Amino acid sequence: MTAKYINLLIVLGMKNSWKLFLIIVLTAVVSALVSVGVYGYLNKNGVAHSTTGGFLQPLMHASYAEAAENTDFTSVAEKSVHAVVHIKSVVQQKSNSFGGQQYFDPFEFFFGQGQRPRQYQQQPRIGFGSGVIISTDGYIVTNHHVIDGADEIEVTTNDNKTFNAKLIGSDEMTDIALLKIDQTGLEVIPFGDSDKLKVGEWVLAVGNPFNLTSTVTAGIVSAKSRGGSSFTTRGGKISSYIQTDAAVNPGNSGGALVNTKGELVGINTMILSETGNFAGYSFAVPISIVAKVAADLKAYGAVQRAMLGIIIADIPDLKREKPDEAAKLKVTEGAYVSGFATSSAARDAGIETGDVITAVNNVKVRSVSELQEQVSRYNPGTKVKVKVHRGNSEKTFDVELKNMQGGTDIVKNVSGQELLGGAFQKLSDEKKKKYGVDYGIELTGVTSGKLKDAGITKGFIVLIVNDRRVDSVETFEKIVEQTMQQTPDDRGLFIKGIFPNGKLKYYAIDLNE
Repeated sequence: MTAKYINLLIVLGMKNSWKLFLIIVLTAVVSALVSVGVYGYLNKNGVAHSTTGGFLQPLMHASYAEAAENTDFTSVAEKSVHAVVHIKSVVQQKSNSFGGQQYFDPFEFFFGQGQRPRQYQQQPRIGFGSGVIISTDGYIVTNHHVIDGADEIEVTTNDNKTFNAKLIGSDEMTDIALLKIDQTGLEVIPFGDSDKLKVGEWVLAVGNPFNLTSTVTAGIVSAKSRGGSSFTTRGGKISSYIQTDAAVNPGNSGGALVNTKGELVGINTMILSETGNFAGYSFAVPISIVAKVAADLKAYGAVQRAMLGIIIADIPDLKREKPDEAAKLKVTEGAYVSGFATSSAARDAGIETGDVITAVNNVKVRSVSELQEQVSRYNPGTKVKVKVHRGNSEKTFDVELKNMQGGTDIVKNVSGQELLGGAFQKLSDEKKKKYGVDYGIELTGVTSGKLKDAGITKGFIVLIVNDRRVDSVETFEKIVEQTMQQTPDDRGLFIKGIFPNGKLKYYAIDLNE
């Protein structure tokens, strides 16, 4: 082979190598561009790469949820603050540590005009909180504890207008109260759906902490249907809260919990903190409960509270307190039925001790608090389907819910005096001195009713009711109201008092009859 021929082959080989090299480079560039394009398309349409197994898996994006950096709270905050009000409650002190006795001022004795008796006066107790306007004509919801016992309620709107508020009704069991001011054209926050709230969803707390008006804080929903040993549930109180990490402090009570759509989803009620100020979590009554309570208070003056008439426990609590009973259960969630009230709608329907309630009207309930929340939505007389686990089987019962008196009628808000058939007045200073007491109320009239049936006559002086001193008619009314909110088994009055002849008497009155 000649040298010329060899050189020709080398030149031809080099040309082919460059062509091959260019083909490889172009293929790599095109592949890269295609990969970037495909990834961008997939990512735009909610698909991203998962390192688990190297598969492409869909990412589910909820339409209502946004990343924190993409969420704009300003428009929601601006609208919400105009519907949140500042509430001032004034409680006039009705008694004092001196029992209403007069005392002598030593400075007045030595430097004044002689030994002149003076009456010890206590200053009014003033509290502050928040409220939410729910109608343009002046209805406002707040917490029961914000206005509890108040003689005067003052409402200040976000534009610094002040109104005297009328208490329409208050419900201690849910800690919700309804007020009314004489004004129209007010800003409101529309109701949302607390059932659709999701853990991790952004919410705003709007209120007046430390008397700082129009304060907005942000956080996420930390838990739903929160209840349990950390909360007071005695006396049938409903404990089913929305838990958030939004900063809530004293003064926020009664304020709004708002979602990112600007809808009212709860009423801020309390905090769980070791310091008394925000250092933990805050809790709100769900709007599903608030709306029912407010509507009942407006229509009837009293909440139409439906009852299953059962004594219930959470399964984790049962495992700690009665492990042998818990070991027999085949489920780990639900409300365990440990007993029944005297008048029980659940027992009448066929539910038994040891059953575990797992659903109401096909809505799953995993705890006592969730069961309370579901039942609280209905009125007495409503028929609901209650699903239970019994042994190895599942059963469904049709239960007609009852009111707290054991019937299905509408319950009107009546005073303790009307309920008992009597009229009372505060004991005069003259009679206090005569009988050697410094508190009490006097029965000034008796009609047909429980007092007359018990043998209590005009002139009887009530001193103690259910182990509480009665220093005013208002105190007596509150005791009766709280007693009526107990379960039927605990709905009784134990009265201690004296007759005008000085004879001490005790009476027991059953409020169920």
